[in-house]
Amino acid sequence: MELSPSIFKAYDIRGVIDKTLDPSIAKLIGQSFGSAMREIGETTCVVGRDGRLSGPSLMAGLTEGLLSVGVDVIDLGVVATPMVYFGTNISILGQQAKSGIMITGSHNPPDYNGFKMVLGGSAIYGEQIQALRERIVAKNFTSGQGTRSEHNIFPEYLQRIVGDVKLKRKIKIAVDCGNGVGGAFAGRLFRELGCEVEELFCEVDGTFPNHHPDPAHLENLQDLIKNLQTTDNELGLAFDGDADRLGVVTKTGEVIFPDRQMMLFAKDVLSRNPGAQIIYDVKCTRNLATYVKQQGGVPLMWKTGHSLVKAKLKETGAPLAGEMSGHIFFKDRWYGFDDGLYTGARLLEILSSEQDPNKTLEQLPNAICTPELQMPCAEGEAFSLLDKIKAEVAKSAQVTFETAESVNTIDGVRVEYADGFGLARPSNTTPIVVMRFEADTQAAIERIQAEFKKVFLAVKPDAKMPF
Repeated sequence: MELSPSIFKAYDIRGVIDKTLDPSIAKLIGQSFGSAMREIGETTCVVGRDGRLSGPSLMAGLTEGLLSVGVDVIDLGVVATPMVYFGTNISILGQQAKSGIMITGSHNPPDYNGFKMVLGGSAIYGEQIQALRERIVAKNFTSGQGTRSEHNIFPEYLQRIVGDVKLKRKIKIAVDCGNGVGGAFAGRLFRELGCEVEELFCEVDGTFPNHHPDPAHLENLQDLIKNLQTTDNELGLAFDGDADRLGVVTKTGEVIFPDRQMMLFAKDVLSRNPGAQIIYDVKCTRNLATYVKQQGGVPLMWKTGHSLVKAKLKETGAPLAGEMSGHIFFKDRWYGFDDGLYTGARLLEILSSEQDPNKTLEQLPNAICTPELQMPCAEGEAFSLLDKIKAEVAKSAQVTFETAESVNTIDGVRVEYADGFGLARPSNTTPIVVMRFEADTQAAIERIQAEFKKVFLAVKPDAKMPF
């Protein structure tokens, strides 16, 4: 198979099986990543995979590539993505691996798969991922012969969480894993913490027969909502395909989106780290920054993307970061990587001291907001479109967005108004522009959307606006 540049995304490698990705490509990625490891003095790599049908063959190709350049491979088998990250933070079989690769298609359709990577203790993104491609093209590989070993990491991971998180009382929860890999571990973890757990779609099945494993979209939470309405379960947790993201549903069927979850976490973390920075991405509610300030913290808005946020967390030393998509990063009591399972545990710890956890969640500040709206584009077009709009903004923000107070261009364009905000940014994973709007009133949302529509149609008259 020919190497397609399209698989090298902003913060991971991702492609479609038998079209842009197969074991031969996985081998090249192993050779390239392993050579990059060797150059910084790393010799051991932990690898794991999710439950997708293409996982075993990609794992075989990747392992072959790593071994051939002199890297020792510790195969963790079928695991959640955070367990690979965890594996790069502890000693395994007497070796301290600071590099790891998870084979996962995350929340993408069944025919997708990809690689999330940690190199020498840091998540790689942007130019570093492009450098892996360039290394393959140049065939600039080290040589050697590594060894392969296997390790079951779940017991250590479980013990570490159960040793850290203490619930004040038993909570009855429903857990929906959407047949993703989290299903192999979530039930056991939450039972060990002292919960009563009802499992929905926790059989790992790479065809995802029930619903898509992506809690960011409401249609994927309907089974969980229904369960809470018809049982005595107090709370619903949902995980994406590789369990690095969490969705939360209350008894009344209200979805507590990650930017509101972050308020609870920020309050808890700031009680032990007064005055600390709390990082959040450009998609999050305006209410989060206000809330963080009220709790004595310093809010810091950053670019969307799990690798980008992780890097910012590392750079700033902040104890907590989070993204609207559901990636939450605890440095407080944890290692600073995104972990849906651990986040779920921390949420239950906070809520277990409340008599009515649903009331606590539903009372968190809220605003009128849209879900993520998607405008389809041709491959690569989303980025050029936003560049054009940024260029217009640079000339005159006021002319571009007439009633705006300010425009932030760190990631797409986030336009702040006295009564709300609008965001448009290119997705780093699929060829779409992602939009989100929030305001004090519905009329304000419609006004802001009208401004966005005018701006987009000016640079792309045939744009199919999602509103």
